[in-house]
Amino acid sequence: MDNAFLPFALPEIGQEEIDEVVDSMKSGWITTGPKAARFEKEFASYIGCKHAFAVNSATSGLHLALEAIGIGRGDKVITTPYTFTATSEVIRYLDADPIYCDVDERTCNMDVDLLEKVVAQAIQEHGAKVKAIMPVHFAGQACDMARIMDIARSNGLRVVEDAAHSLPTTFDGKMVGTIGDVTVFSFYATKTIATAEGGMVVTENDELAKRIKIMRLHGFNRDAWDRYNSPKAAWYYEIVAPGYKYNMPDMAAAMGIHQLAKCDAFAAKRTAMAHRYNEAFKHLEGVRIPHVERPSDRHAWHLYAIQMQSEWRDAFFDRMKDFGIGCSVHFIPLHLQPYWRDRYGFTPESFPRAFAAFKRELSLPIYTKMTDAEQTRVIEAFKSVHAEFAR
Repeated sequence: MDNAFLPFALPEIGQEEIDEVVDSMKSGWITTGPKAARFEKEFASYIGCKHAFAVNSATSGLHLALEAIGIGRGDKVITTPYTFTATSEVIRYLDADPIYCDVDERTCNMDVDLLEKVVAQAIQEHGAKVKAIMPVHFAGQACDMARIMDIARSNGLRVVEDAAHSLPTTFDGKMVGTIGDVTVFSFYATKTIATAEGGMVVTENDELAKRIKIMRLHGFNRDAWDRYNSPKAAWYYEIVAPGYKYNMPDMAAAMGIHQLAKCDAFAAKRTAMAHRYNEAFKHLEGVRIPHVERPSDRHAWHLYAIQMQSEWRDAFFDRMKDFGIGCSVHFIPLHLQPYWRDRYGFTPESFPRAFAAFKRELSLPIYTKMTDAEQTRVIEAFKSVHAEFAR
C-alpha cells in the first residue's frame, strides 16, 4: 500500500495561471486593475449575470451584500446553523442577529418547509426588523430557491445566497448567481476554482451594484484603475461612504481568469469522481451516499459529504488517517460553537437535524488534481475501515 499521505484537498494550478501572475508582476500593476476587471467581465458572462465584483474573500463579499441591502443594528437575518462561521459572523459585523432555520438531514440545506414557520415566527416576534434570508448551498447542491424566493417575496425580504461551495451549480436550469438579490462565491484554495484567497459578488440589481462597488474600496466614487491608468484618468476623487478594503488584487485575478476557463472541465471531473464514489459505497451497510435532490440540475461537488452511523464517525476519521487519507468534517454546526451558543443560549437540541447530520458526516477527498489511482486508494481504505466497523 502507498504510504504517502493523501491530503483532503489541493488546488490544481497550471502553467497558464503561473504565466498570468508573472505577467502581472512584470507589468507593475499588481493590485486591483485590468486583470481584476477582465476577471469580473468574464465571470459575469459565465454566470449570465449583470454585475460582478471581485473581492478578497467570500466573507467580505457577504458583508458587502448585507450592507448593500440595508442590514443594520438590531436587524434579523434568517440563515442556517449548518455552515462555516463566516455566514453568521458577517451578520454580527453589522450589529444584526442571525435567526437559524434547521436543515434537511439528507442534503444539509435549509429545510424550506421549516423556513416558512421560522419566517412567520420571526416576523411575529421582531416585525420589520426581519430583513433577509441567507441560504447556504451546502457541498455544491442548490437549496430549493423557488420556494425560498417565494417565501422571501411574500414577506418583503431580500435573499443573499452564500454560494461559497456552488460554482458551477444550477437550480431548475438557472445558474446560481442569477436567482437571489445578491450571490457570493468563494475562490479559497480548496474551492472549485481557486485564487488562493478571493471571491465574487454578483447581482442583477443596479442600485445594489452601485453600493457594493463604492463600499468595496473605502467609499471611493472611482477605483484606482480609473484614477491612474484608464482613459478616464484624473487625480480627483470623492469619498461618499465609510467603505471597506475588500478589493481583489490583479495577482489573484490573474489566477482566476484561467481557473474560470477550466471551470466546466473541473466540474466534469468532480462529477465523475462523485459518481465513482457513489457506485463504490451505495450498498455499504450503515452508510448513506450524498442525497441529490434534483438530478437534472448541476451539482458542483465541492464536497463529497458521506454519512454513516454516528457512533462510527470519529473513529472512522482516525482510521482513514491511519491509511494515509486526509478527511474532514463539514460542519460543526454554529449553535455548538462557544460564541454562538453562549450569545443566543443554544443547546445541541436547538437544531436537532443539524446536530444529527453533523454527528454522521465525513467528507472524503474530492479534487481535480487527485488521480484515479489516488481515488482508488480512498475507496479501498474506506471499504477496509467500513469492514472493521460493520462486522
